[in-house]
Amino acid sequence: MAAKIIYIGTQEADARAFEELAAGDFPGIDLYATNDRRDALANLADAEGIIAHHFQFDEALLQSAPKLRWIQSLTTGTDGILRLASLRADVIVTSTRGMHGPQMSELVFLQMLALSRRFPVILRNQQRHCWERWPQPLLLSKTVVIVGVGMIAEALAVRCECFGMTVHGVSQSTRVPPGFDRIFARDELASAAAIADFLVLIVPYAADTESLIDARIIGAMKPSAFLINVARGGVLDEAALLQAVRDRRIAGAALDVFREAPLPPGDPLWAEDGIIITPMLGGMSDIYLAQAYPVVRDNLNKFLARDTQSMTNVVDRRLGG
Repeated sequence: MAAKIIYIGTQEADARAFEELAAGDFPGIDLYATNDRRDALANLADAEGIIAHHFQFDEALLQSAPKLRWIQSLTTGTDGILRLASLRADVIVTSTRGMHGPQMSELVFLQMLALSRRFPVILRNQQRHCWERWPQPLLLSKTVVIVGVGMIAEALAVRCECFGMTVHGVSQSTRVPPGFDRIFARDELASAAAIADFLVLIVPYAADTESLIDARIIGAMKPSAFLINVARGGVLDEAALLQAVRDRRIAGAALDVFREAPLPPGDPLWAEDGIIITPMLGGMSDIYLAQAYPVVRDNLNKFLARDTQSMTNVVDRRLGG
């Protein structure tokens, strides 16, 4: 009997759309696709594989799937899955690492342009019918320092290069990928931050990156510099950032990720004029399923063939997802 696979859809990766794709590539597959969590929970008892976004997994979901052997996350980050106490050691976890470069890069450009050109002020002026002009800063010749040099950072670096920017990275690896002018070691982070016009955080969240960007690193930045976080909320000391923006020790920030998400309505980050808030839009796209499907299809094919050794993006649990 073929392994039963459960697909839990979202707005971006609708279950019906996945079902149609899978039907063409896997005729006769034992697939149950649903957009309803309660429906999924009721059908997990004999499921061997679950395909879903990382934020859809919790203890109840895993406890409802005693025969589970494989999790395919529809996201790059899997740290939330790996922290679940009910995740057995024999369950393989794979991700869609490598597909998010375009959307993450475009969000970072939106944030860089909005911050440097004071676009929130322009929008407020429009609402007030106020005609106010000022010289518009260019990205040309600016320096961007990307903390965390992986596939998303590489996609961003090439695009920054096209805009005439100088691109530095901060990494534990000494490799200098295409688009980068220099790679700083992790222990040189403060020195790298000091030369940044834009300090962009894309580093994975793990024990050694908890509050990596703290008051000391933020204090090393130029008063004219901006900080952008599209990584994880835990890599940034949000209180230190808020104080630095309030004190005008840096020019501003754009945050797409937070220690608590959704960001509570009463959080002071919402009300700070120098900070742009986006609700975890970085990984989203209007073609998400089309982007994710090739990786999922490949892994599903190998899982059904019992060829788990050659699956793509198998997560090393020692690295924390």
